[in-house]
Amino acid sequence: MTGNYHHLALAEVRPGMVLSDVLLDVQGNVLLPQGTVLTEAMLALMPRHGIAVLPIVKEEVTPEAVAATLHHHEARLAQLFRKNDPDSGSDWATATLRRFVTDFRLGVEETPEHE
Repeated sequence: MTGNYHHLALAEVRPGMVLSDVLLDVQGNVLLPQGTVLTEAMLALMPRHGIAVLPIVKEEVTPEAVAATLHHHEARLAQLFRKNDPDSGSDWATATLRRFVTDFRLGVEETPEHE
């Protein structure tokens, strides 16, 4: 764990804050890696995993750091799904998985459908 962190209650954590350590669920499984810039979607899922307190980096996050993190996630997703063409309808299951993982990692919020 880095030395420049503090533990914050989930209610105090805001989107854009950065994890100072790997985040584990109550069973010890890795939920998010160290350095993850938290999104609203990620924070909304924390109670489901029994997370009440998060280790947060004390310093402010620069726009450059956020852009670098997003670029890293995009490059990693491209590597993971390199054999899947998202425009091809032949493998809908992998395309759906790719969309959900991409939305989660890049912090894309779901928009409610209007009736």
